[in-house]
Amino acid sequence: MGTVSKALLLLQFFDRDRPLLGLSEVARLAGMNKATVHRMLTELQAMGFVEQVGAAREYRIGPAVLRLAGLREAAFPMREVSLPVLRRLADVTGETAHAGLLEGTRLAMLSYAYSSRHGTRVMMDDAGVLPLHATASGLALLAFGDPALTDAALAAPLQRYTAGTIIDPGRLRQTLETIRQAGIAESLGGFEADVHGFAVPLHDQSGTCVGTLAVAAPVARMTDTLAAAIRTELRAAGQELSGLLGAGAQQAEGLRHAG
Repeated sequence: MGTVSKALLLLQFFDRDRPLLGLSEVARLAGMNKATVHRMLTELQAMGFVEQVGAAREYRIGPAVLRLAGLREAAFPMREVSLPVLRRLADVTGETAHAGLLEGTRLAMLSYAYSSRHGTRVMMDDAGVLPLHATASGLALLAFGDPALTDAALAAPLQRYTAGTIIDPGRLRQTLETIRQAGIAESLGGFEADVHGFAVPLHDQSGTCVGTLAVAAPVARMTDTLAAAIRTELRAAGQELSGLLGAGAQQAEGLRHAG
């Protein structure tokens, strides 16, 4: 891993539960010495990717990230494109619909929509990162994505989140083959014990898997009828959103050439 990769890796330690991190904590999470981490954070701070706040001079994500996110969405409005599809999917299934986007080797939340049909629903996190081996979304990505990503993900230590989490690489590979044959991934209590998730891959104009579209429902509400309806609606919505993402990518490419 190069110096730039190591520096950018530090940004991944910030999340909703850890919006502020001190130097010692970042060094511990990175497994590097404080002097090296301090140098990297200083460079990131100079470029606006992190900033220091408070008397303890803790670090948080800086404004440069907002600017880059705005540029990305303006050039290729994935969130804007996905939201109407997610809202329709949530309305027709009565459950939470969400889309994830591949960021390097991580599956990060892109956008989501809730149904107003039920007071109890599966809640999502704007800044969430979905475990690849323990969620329907992650399994869909591993089944239909880059084989190198799958090999790397299954070679790493796998965390057990619930009694239903599969952490044996051999069993997971069998599960991925079943998912490929079915065209849809399911996870029953793999990440959260009371959640039944369904997911399909999203492809760009080249056919590359770039993310996932999913529906998550409470286990207590799941019936055979609801599961069948979710599978049908999710497959259709996945094809629709893949088409929209491919069209958006082609439009963005056209604008770049025109400029």
